[in-house]
Amino acid sequence: MGAIRFDNVGRVYGGKQGSVEALKGVHLDIADKEFMAVVGPSGCGKTTCLRFVAGFDQPTSGTVSVDDVRVTSPGPDRAVVFQQFALMPWKTVRGNIELGLRNNGIARAERDDRIERILALMNLTSYADAFPHQLSGGMQQRVSIARAYVLDPDVLLMDEPFGALDAQTRVVMQEELVRLARRNPRTVMFITHAVEEAVYLADRVAVMARQPGRIKEILDIRSVREAERWDEHEKIEDVMDLESFVHLRTQIWRSLRQEKAMEIA
Repeated sequence: MGAIRFDNVGRVYGGKQGSVEALKGVHLDIADKEFMAVVGPSGCGKTTCLRFVAGFDQPTSGTVSVDDVRVTSPGPDRAVVFQQFALMPWKTVRGNIELGLRNNGIARAERDDRIERILALMNLTSYADAFPHQLSGGMQQRVSIARAYVLDPDVLLMDEPFGALDAQTRVVMQEELVRLARRNPRTVMFITHAVEEAVYLADRVAVMARQPGRIKEILDIRSVREAERWDEHEKIEDVMDLESFVHLRTQIWRSLRQEKAMEIA
């Protein structure tokens, strides 16, 4: 199970110029196996919130919990995919995917079984013995996602994972993630600056405000996601063609523009 809860979370940073309140009163519930995208202006605390769930940082006030257990450190129930691929250049695709399993003490036979299944699921089998420098950026990020998924985490934390990719590769990776989430659902907290990406991928979108960072509104877009139809191999109908998709995208853009206008003023 992977339900996430932010309960009145705040974060204050100290410095020579005095303290800065980065986050204040953040309340957010992400249900088990729900895909939650978080968008907001730069500096609003999106990545800080993700780091709280990962256990890399701690709030100054309030609590962050997974399945009602307060998060105080990293754990095998949570896996993180960053914008930068962070692959070991001296290891093959198979070796990079195996690394976390080995660190978690998984027996060799089970490691091999898990690796073969995730290679097949991510269409990486023919690249298993390739090194990162031999792969495109999109393929390297696919390996990063496979490395996270193979750990069988309850929670997958993704911090702008497609931000470094070109536009065409980004669309392909978004489709791959949708396909993967349908076949092997996990609780996902997905940080992005791209509104269209958030609406395309998520069940709900949380819009954050800044100064200090907080949840401004949450939009339920499951109806858009459910309207997209797939057969076994490809989409039959794309959500981006739906009027409801355009309406939600526009609504979120307006909310973010309001934040930017307040920042400039």
